[in-house]
Amino acid sequence: MPFTIVRQDITKLKVDAIVNAANTELQMGGGVCGAIFKAAGTTQLQSACDKLAPIKTGEAVITPGFDLSAKFVIHAAGPVYRQWNEAKNAQELRAAYTNSLKRAVENNCESIAFPLISSGIYGYPKDKALKVATSAIQDFLSDHDIDVALVVFDKSAFNISCELLGEVDSYIDEYYADAHPRQTQRRELLDVELEALEEADESASKYNGPFLKDLLAPSVGAPAPLDDLVGNLDEPFSKTLLRLIDAKGKTDVEVYKRANLDRKLFSKIRSNKGYMPSKRTAIALAVALELSLDETDDLLKRAGYADR
Repeated sequence: MPFTIVRQDITKLKVDAIVNAANTELQMGGGVCGAIFKAAGTTQLQSACDKLAPIKTGEAVITPGFDLSAKFVIHAAGPVYRQWNEAKNAQELRAAYTNSLKRAVENNCESIAFPLISSGIYGYPKDKALKVATSAIQDFLSDHDIDVALVVFDKSAFNISCELLGEVDSYIDEYYADAHPRQTQRRELLDVELEALEEADESASKYNGPFLKDLLAPSVGAPAPLDDLVGNLDEPFSKTLLRLIDAKGKTDVEVYKRANLDRKLFSKIRSNKGYMPSKRTAIALAVALELSLDETDDLLKRAGYADR
């Protein structure tokens, strides 16, 4: 399932569960925690938390979402950053993400949104926090199907995520769309284009086997030789994918149908540059493209699965 990084207000996301970067006593705090409590209804959410407190660092518990659009709030206690204890910091932060995802799956959630846990008053450096978050989420998605969004709202976290992971899918309410009409129009045109291609190729075949889902996506120019695609490690996953489709002489519809991907998901791959694929999606696309082992390995590296 998809993993995206977004710049957004987590309390407004329409997902099954949002994660609260909680303290171990599950008391209302400031920052993201305070915003979640206020949006859910402070009294009722605190009452639910009191029944579950305290928890240990790295643990996660679940409560109803009350007045939020999300069904649930998952409260995860991240570590207070200590520079002299990097290994334990990372282990506990990773556990906070993994245990949150487990609570979501146990409660039949199909989508979940995280803040960048411990990166606020707990002092975890944002670049390190982001690396732990993406690693933990991607590893979990290798074996589970759930849509995951990592929400980075403040400008410094957003800039770091751009640097580490390419351009981020950043839509801030309707105001952001209004301020960026060209991007909104481009996404609509891509949907129309894909719909037309789908109607023209209804009989495209499908492969059986493990399937995955991806993200990212710039528009592409002329096809490049396959040899030129290998070794350019700075090229984002989506651009590599689209260039491979051209180089292999295949159509978008043929590839996403063979990979058993939804048309809307493939549209996201084309139009959202911050989209991080699950491992199964990357492999399914490699199979659909009939890639060699070296080409498959290169595609997986661009999806963030080197040496796994």
